[in-house]
Amino acid sequence: MMPTLFVTDWSGKEHVVEGRAGTSVMESIRSAGIDDLAAICGGCCSCATCHVYVDAEWLAKLPEQEEDEYELVSDTSVYKETSRLSCQLPVSDALDGLRLTIAPEDG
Repeated sequence: MMPTLFVTDWSGKEHVVEGRAGTSVMESIRSAGIDDLAAICGGCCSCATCHVYVDAEWLAKLPEQEEDEYELVSDTSVYKETSRLSCQLPVSDALDGLRLTIAPEDG
């Protein structure tokens, strides 16, 4: 069974996305054809264009945020306490049902 991710885009539409173990949440969102997630650096944790807001109840289930990810995401004008970079979230069965919203563009 593949984990199901619920992704809300900029227009407020919720997409049901099948996650693939061994990939990142970012890759699953891009594979689903959701263009609001730019992911310009391709998952190298260097651009913050895969910024998402994770529903609060999921935060404790995610891997701890590394310092470089925190610095990138917290420097954006749209930062929230639930902000993460989707390239830094590996898809696993533990994330089945994960709900997140694509953050608006910075600036």
